Amino acid sequence: MLKYDLSRVSTPCYMIDMGLLEGNLKVLADVQARTGCKILLALKGFAAWSTFELCGRYLHGAAASSLHEAKLAAEYFRKEVHLCAPAYRDDEMGEYLRIIDHVVFNSFAQLRRFRGAVESGGRPVEIGLRVNPRHSEVKTKIYDPCAPGSRLGIPIEQFEPDALDGIDGLHFHTLCELNSDSLERTLAAVERQFGRFIPRMKWVNFGGGHHITRPDYDVDLLCRLVSGFIDRYRVGVYLEPGEAIALNTGFLVASVLDIVHNELDIALLDTSASAHMPDVLEMPYRPRIEGAGEPGKLAHTYRLAGPTCLAGDVIGDYSFNRPLKVGDKLIFHDMAHYTMVKNTMFNGINLPDIVLYDPKSGGFKLQRRFTYEDFKSRLS
Repeated sequence: MLKYDLSRVSTPCYMIDMGLLEGNLKVLADVQARTGCKILLALKGFAAWSTFELCGRYLHGAAASSLHEAKLAAEYFRKEVHLCAPAYRDDEMGEYLRIIDHVVFNSFAQLRRFRGAVESGGRPVEIGLRVNPRHSEVKTKIYDPCAPGSRLGIPIEQFEPDALDGIDGLHFHTLCELNSDSLERTLAAVERQFGRFIPRMKWVNFGGGHHITRPDYDVDLLCRLVSGFIDRYRVGVYLEPGEAIALNTGFLVASVLDIVHNELDIALLDTSASAHMPDVLEMPYRPRIEGAGEPGKLAHTYRLAGPTCLAGDVIGDYSFNRPLKVGDKLIFHDMAHYTMVKNTMFNGINLPDIVLYDPKSGGFKLQRRFTYEDFKSRLS
């Protein structure tokens, strides 16, 4: 049972519990200590820069996939900055090379296009290549980097061994919210196809999707896999989870605005599935709500829906022990990752506040409140 004093926060708000976040970081630091690998924060999953000082105490750096992410990492994380994207723009490469430490190319064509700029950039930037072992573990195809026809990574038949001089590392990313047994099968596929090239590298990046901080995650197997790989090839290993860093550390607090009835009771909230937690519709998944159950399990069932004009802005059906009333606050669990980084101001709906909770003092810090100016400045 959560014991936050929600009377002290306005809604909607994303609330990050810094104590829970540090607990995850300690788990990741232990993996680094046991294996010698380096773990990076993937900003595509979690980019709340007000937490970067804490994250930087435990992690080696940040992984970016765009210029804005790279700049954020350089400004606030101030450790290693790794870059990996499907393709790069000519007019951004110069700015990248002033702030990044690693760049991973998604094709040999991109390598040839930008290699000269990297090598003449005036500061050391290590070069990697993303490979695609065509080994799928992800069930939701929109999130499967190895799905048929994927644009992500170089398949083995397109690999160019003669172009590897000066290449520092290989990168693969095949997972999403998966346990270490999926990594074990993936590593077998990677080594079978690309293993003969690995001894020529300084490092291999195992990408993200490792659910390391999930309660049932097999951390011991992960450590055996990473340590065994390092022993076999004498290379460094990077992991770059985003979700595992912020998993189960944040909440979205919302209030009931109105209750209507159309075949069932419908509670309208001041938060939106479409705008504030888009993976509810995109993944899709059903977020857990404190004190709520499956529809019909408890005495009072409601469909929870957002305030936008999108007919499908529906979070799901939930049951409660008592009737909901206007002004009630609901707590959605696990809302730190892939929420703030993907949310929108669709319909002009304001973004939730960002609040940091310090369990040592019991204090809430309002880190950011969005305004009309934020909405207006996105458009012209």
